[in-house]
Amino acid sequence: MPTLRDATFLMGAPRVRDLPPDVGAEVAFAGRSNSGKSSALNALTGQTGLARVSKTPGRTQQLNVFTLSRDHRLVDLPGYGYAKVPQALRHTFLALTTDYLEKRRSLKGLVLLADIRQGLKTEDHALLQSRTDIPILVLLSKADKVNRSERHRLLREMAQVAPETAYLLPFSAHAREGIEETQETVLEWLGLKPATATAGSDAP
Repeated sequence: MPTLRDATFLMGAPRVRDLPPDVGAEVAFAGRSNSGKSSALNALTGQTGLARVSKTPGRTQQLNVFTLSRDHRLVDLPGYGYAKVPQALRHTFLALTTDYLEKRRSLKGLVLLADIRQGLKTEDHALLQSRTDIPILVLLSKADKVNRSERHRLLREMAQVAPETAYLLPFSAHAREGIEETQETVLEWLGLKPATATAGSDAP
């Protein structure tokens, strides 16, 4: 049975129609350009160079597809919201992400990265509302940057505005916090592990 460590780059698709056939199971990763999405993908797959980590946010400009097997995929969606990217291009990235989320039937779950210090922004809320029929795991990245009391406060604030379909989990690729819980959730969504209580229910 494939694991996340088996992930390999398959293709970059500039449009939804360029993706592989819409069969099997996919889990998508979305987030603002500075949310730590690439670092999270590398940490979850145990690979240092699967997703390109850049000091310049906004480098993911297409739908990057990684395969675990013929019928199991991870999809890295374009980062959005980075101020230094031209506004027209920012709109294009967000539109591509929204188009994917609305049309892709093999999508089994969404992992949304959000910097815990910045909370959920307008674009994040738009994506959270775009698919209410799938579970959503919100990884509150860079959790190692805040102390315990601040973390609890931020979690309470975000829980009040996040949809019921979303599960919030503090995450840090650097401190390796939340990695195992996320791995288990993604594998379950892909149908690669027995069902337990997962994101979208009462626990990750």
